[in-house]
Amino acid sequence: MPTAPPPTPTTDSTTDPITGPTAGPTADPTRRTPPGASRLGPGLALAAVATVVLLGVSRFLAPMTNGALSPLVLALVAGAVLASALGRFVPRGGRAARFAERVGPGTDWTARTVLRAGVVLLGLQLSVPDVLALGWRGIAVVVVTVAGTFAAILGLGRLLRVPRTTSLLVATGFSICGAAAVSAMTSVLERDPRTGAAAPARLRDDVAAALALVTVYGTVAIFVLPPLAGALGLTDHQAGLWIGASVQEVAQVVAAAGTVSAAALATATVTKLARVVLLAPLVAGAGALLSRRAAATAAPRDGAPDDVAPETGGRRAPLVPGFVLGFLAAVLVRSTGLLPDVVTATAQQLTTILFVAAMFALGTGVDVPRLARTARRPLVLGALGTVVVTGLALAAVLVLAP
Repeated sequence: MPTAPPPTPTTDSTTDPITGPTAGPTADPTRRTPPGASRLGPGLALAAVATVVLLGVSRFLAPMTNGALSPLVLALVAGAVLASALGRFVPRGGRAARFAERVGPGTDWTARTVLRAGVVLLGLQLSVPDVLALGWRGIAVVVVTVAGTFAAILGLGRLLRVPRTTSLLVATGFSICGAAAVSAMTSVLERDPRTGAAAPARLRDDVAAALALVTVYGTVAIFVLPPLAGALGLTDHQAGLWIGASVQEVAQVVAAAGTVSAAALATATVTKLARVVLLAPLVAGAGALLSRRAAATAAPRDGAPDDVAPETGGRRAPLVPGFVLGFLAAVLVRSTGLLPDVVTATAQQLTTILFVAAMFALGTGVDVPRLARTARRPLVLGALGTVVVTGLALAAVLVLAP
């Protein structure tokens, strides 16, 4: 007598077009274990090939965009397009779909580890003596603009009911250094069980939204701020301070200030680097706050101490992420003046390569349709944030550096 086939086990897990099965009640328990080299290989190869291609495309497009299009943003868009194409057009169970699932461990590792390595190397582009050369007035302009912009965008995000993670990423990108700052804050948010561990797909969508806003409004600033500086009668030094303290990306600062004068460009570049120096305390402070909030939320449930995060297996969660300490160490090394120019130039190129690879990997997890449905309020937040950072920086320049 024939017997009925055993029931097929059910699962609540979902399948991302690139990263494969996501965790659900019956998801593979080995999914979160550190993958071996054999599992990392396909995803690392995909990220490496994509990085080479994207760097070439970015170099080709640079003269057409006047440096306004960051290769990091281009990489994230490319990853999102690839993920969307696979999710929409590749049949389930086919070879291409199986390959898409195989590259998941490698792209996950790239989006996490390679991103943090890029943040560490970013510190080699900063020299404390160069920043101090701005004088106390220039440094005060930078501090006031960064602190005021960060706080104002977070407040505006709450008023507009923009998700907390999106507001935090936008505030970081607009107040510090665009895509690189968003990348650094992303690494902190990944450690938060309420954002990174619990909703990695949503976090990637938030990263994509923040990077898009940095690109759009930073590009607008390239064309708006130089003529405004002339109309306001600002000196070259004041114009450089204003542009360096308010425009998001380093490339955008160079493009904008370069149209004013060589003196304005020199001042704007150093001012921009001074903003980047503040990346470490801002990210470290956010990381410490998120860790304490996560521990406080978990403690009533499992009795864990205040400074122990439940996802760390009982180990004390560091208040300052290791990659932030690495960033500070790199700044100190550069500030000694002992590094040859060839080393700092190579480190700058390598930093871009690592960030491009990480942004492509992050892009492979972006849900483009959902991002398009939820982009209206972040767009308004970006517009208001642009008004805040440009207005606050201009006021600081006029008051502190007349």
